[in-house]
This record gives sequence, structure tokens and C-alpha cells, in this order.
Amino acid sequence: MKMTLLEKIKETQLFLQSKGITSPEFGLILGSGLGELAEEIENPIVVDYAEIPNWGKSTVMGHAGKLIYGQLSGRSVLALQGRFHFYEGNPMEVVTFPVRVMKSLGCHSLMVTNAAGGIGFGPGTLMLINDHINMTGTNPLIGDNLYDFGPRFPDMSNAYNEDYRKTAHSVADNLSISLKDGVYLGCSGPTYETPAEIRAFKTLGADAVGMSTVPEVIVAVHSGLKVLGISAITNHAAGFQSELNHAEVVAVTEQIKEDFKGLVKAILAEL
Repeated sequence: MKMTLLEKIKETQLFLQSKGITSPEFGLILGSGLGELAEEIENPIVVDYAEIPNWGKSTVMGHAGKLIYGQLSGRSVLALQGRFHFYEGNPMEVVTFPVRVMKSLGCHSLMVTNAAGGIGFGPGTLMLINDHINMTGTNPLIGDNLYDFGPRFPDMSNAYNEDYRKTAHSVADNLSISLKDGVYLGCSGPTYETPAEIRAFKTLGADAVGMSTVPEVIVAVHSGLKVLGISAITNHAAGFQSELNHAEVVAVTEQIKEDFKGLVKAILAEL
């Protein structure tokens, strides 16, 4: 008999609790090239994605495919070292499944990161997401509503928690790290956008564009999690530079990762 989504979540929750993952406060989703932060988690419990029932798999360069639980900046965190993308052929249920499991395990907040193309900002910029535009062509909440997690029509007015954003800016100022504010636009991928699409997105008010984050944030908000999002701008979007490739994304992330890691750790300590 086919398991329901709620049954899958419960099975995965119980499996992870049996591994010693008992009381996380913050979920962390670490994007392309940013997974190294998880290696700084103290007293880690590491579970390979392949071991976890009902879990997806990450196939993209820069995504290690491990779930890591432990202490970071004095906080109990559960980190995804590699996320699942819609463009990999994963249903939205799989893309967002870890967020629901994080909620079931006890997380009250989600910190989500990504590598993104800059429309308003250039490579090397750290951008705090203050809102998003969903251009994926779908929504992860389509279908039967999981009333155990949230309402049929969740309010997205404050999807990226305002108090958390204020804290992030205060921390960045104290560390003398430049942190911009901007709107993230999520597409399905896997193609990079055309120059015409980027011109349209700029008109819509987008400052950065990527192929992730939006589905996870929608489900996090539906689940009652407080969200903080940070984009590492790793390249100019189409039309602003001659060509786009994933190797550049990972290379630029490598250049800014120390600032990124320091910022995330300091923010966690303050939240």
C-alpha cells in the first residue's frame, strides 16, 4: 500500500531520531559551493542521503549529499550539505521534503543559502533575501493540504523574517561585511536564463536569479518556520557577461566563502 506524505515524513523523522538527531533548532540548507560550512559543526552526527528513507539525492557539483546534525555557534543545527532541485527531475514533494522533516524534528527556523546570478549586484556580493518572485511555473503546496503543518492558503507577506533580517544586517555591520538587500527570483532551470528573460526579470524588480530556494521557503512558511535567506552572487546574469557556466559559480563561491561562513555563524549566535 502506497504511503501518504505524512507517513513518509513520520518514517523519516523516526529514522533520524534513531540516529541521535533529537532536538534541532535551526535547519540549514547550504547551496552550491557553500556546503563547507557544515564541516564546522561540532559533535556532528553525519548521515548520508542514501541511508535516509524517502529522501532524495543530490546530483549537482558542489553538493555533497550529507545531513549533518550538531552544534554551530552554540545552536543546535541540522544542515543539508546539498539540496534537491526541481530541474534534477525531483517532484516538488521531494525538493521540499527535508523542510517538513526539519519541522517535524523540532526546528523553529530555517536558514537557506544559494548561489545566484546578479541582476542588481555583481559577482562576489552577499545578498540578504528580503522577498522572492516564484517563476518556477509551479508551487510545492499544490495538491492536498497538509493541515498538520499549515493552512490551505499561507500568508507570504513576511516570508523572510523581518526581525531576522535586522539581526543579519547588524551582525554584518559589526563584522564589516558588505551585505546587500534584494529580491530573489526563482526559475526551474536547468538552462540559464536568456538575456531577454533577465531584462524582463529586472523590470519585475528582481535583484538576483537562481534555480532553488523558492520551493523550500514556501513550504517553510507554510510549516510555520521563521526564514532567513542569503544569496552568494557568483556571476552576472545573462546579458551582463559573455557566457555562463557552473564552474564559475563554484569558483566565485570559493572566493567569498570565508565571509559567508563567518557571517552565517555570527548570525546564528545572535538569533
